[in-house]
Amino acid sequence: MKRVLISLIAMLAIGTLANAQPAKTRISSTANSEQKKKTATAAANDRFSIQFPSSTSMPEDVVWKRDLYRQLDLMKDKNAPMYYPVEPAGRQVNLFTYLFRLVLTGRVQAYAYKLDGNESFEEKDKLDVKSLLENHGIYYEMKDGKITVADSDIPSAEVKRFYIKESVYFDQRTSTFSTKVTALCPVRMQSDEFSTDATPYPLFWLNYDDVATWLAKLPMMGSNLNNVSNLTAADFFTLNHYEGKIYKTNNLQGRVLANYCSNDSDMVKEQKRIEKQLTDFEDGVWGHVTDSAKLDSLKKVQALKAENKKGSKKSDPSTSRRRDSNASSNSEKSAASSAPRVSARRQRR
Repeated sequence: MKRVLISLIAMLAIGTLANAQPAKTRISSTANSEQKKKTATAAANDRFSIQFPSSTSMPEDVVWKRDLYRQLDLMKDKNAPMYYPVEPAGRQVNLFTYLFRLVLTGRVQAYAYKLDGNESFEEKDKLDVKSLLENHGIYYEMKDGKITVADSDIPSAEVKRFYIKESVYFDQRTSTFSTKVTALCPVRMQSDEFSTDATPYPLFWLNYDDVATWLAKLPMMGSNLNNVSNLTAADFFTLNHYEGKIYKTNNLQGRVLANYCSNDSDMVKEQKRIEKQLTDFEDGVWGHVTDSAKLDSLKKVQALKAENKKGSKKSDPSTSRRRDSNASSNSEKSAASSAPRVSARRQRR
């Protein structure tokens, strides 16, 4: 009887272990697949960074830095390489389509655009692809557990703006000024039912360091006169070929220019003032007088000195008499020099 009980207990234990083993195997296999996917993505990024090196990273201990946010209008000629072709034509795609595919396939991580407009690349701000598509009304399909979006459903024609964040910094190691793009944000322009003007809808933020190696593979045509794609998207941003207006700077109050500029003319003046501050600081490092207040004061002093000199010359009578006497003597000398010489000899008696 004891042998029967022992054999039954042994059989139950073996069955329990046999039933529990597949679940553990499934859990471990799922974890392994996710880990393998992350490892493969990291390896692909590392491989791309070696094959397509991007610009050098900004040192963390720079002595001076100014962070700016610019709005790039893709309808301008200088920014047109980012917008055309609007629809994919063979291997040629525009910047948004290329970035959208990278986000869709999980090669690049997208981050949420907050209400304050500041970028954040933390774990809590990571954006789910499915929620991104649903929030912005982009049609997608599920095929074999993967999200797919047709080329005709990618809203590349409506993405007519980009927000970028750039850092202008002074590197004390090389004694050079540099401008580096640190973040990208595509902006979708959509017309509402109650307004004829298009409303901007920022889609997501991208860390530029995450996409720099991929942008080195995207060819761009940089000129209307030369149709050869002689530069890449990474070159386009590294060489600062874009043109954009400043709409925000990193400041203590966290305000954008629109918060303290009452009209468009004030906005333009503030943008020019910030641009001049950058050039003044760069020139001031090398010892040049670039402060606008100092330059204005120097110009005023020089103008006053010039006016005083003119006034003193006009009001001083002695100066005018000396000028007249000098003029008369000069005229007599010239007349004497111009008259022929006559020599008279006395006759000897």
